[in-house]
Amino acid sequence: MVNHPCLTDKSNASNRQSSAFGWSSKNWSGYTVTGRKGAFNRISGEWTVPYVKPTHKSTYSSAWIGIDGFKNSNLIQTGTGHEFVNGIARYYAWWEILPDVETVIPFPVYPGDHMKGTITKISHTKWSITLRNLSRNWTFRTLQRYTGPQTSGEWIMEAPEVDGSIAKLARVGTTCFNCCRINGKRPRLTLSNGGIMVQNNTTVAVPSSPSPRGDSFSVKRIY
Repeated sequence: MVNHPCLTDKSNASNRQSSAFGWSSKNWSGYTVTGRKGAFNRISGEWTVPYVKPTHKSTYSSAWIGIDGFKNSNLIQTGTGHEFVNGIARYYAWWEILPDVETVIPFPVYPGDHMKGTITKISHTKWSITLRNLSRNWTFRTLQRYTGPQTSGEWIMEAPEVDGSIAKLARVGTTCFNCCRINGKRPRLTLSNGGIMVQNNTTVAVPSSPSPRGDSFSVKRIY
């Protein structure tokens, strides 16, 4: 399974539901912030691992934080996967730097767990990726090389790529993102930073309005 840069869906720009938000995508829903090259060197956020409901066919989802991937093909990220495959619900943690595939973090993840991710630039090309499960009391950290443009930061629910195609989004419960920070500060999110997920001309996931402080929101699967 591969998490993918945002595949912006311009064909849905006139959709009434998408008009309140800044973008729509085939594989992302959530919030992004953008800036000039080198604008973002640290991102963090917390989220609750959603429950996955059974489906007849295999379905997939990921919740994550990351830098880049919005209007570029670079991306450094960490998050959780929640999928229903061959009749079994699966939950796990991971990190990824495109173009490589995700690396599974070998620590337990369960629905309802409270996660916190942090990605920080340490030096010119060295980055720290940290993921904590606050419910299970574990912390994972890795240092990796990354040279992306640092022009966007994201808090996202994604339908990942499986076997070369964007997967159908799993039937996940509402996913709450909290304590979002970019460069150590509240991102002051507005609706224009938000985006909906549209698959096969159907809106499948929509973020809520941001909190008054502009640092938390939820993503709801609606189809």
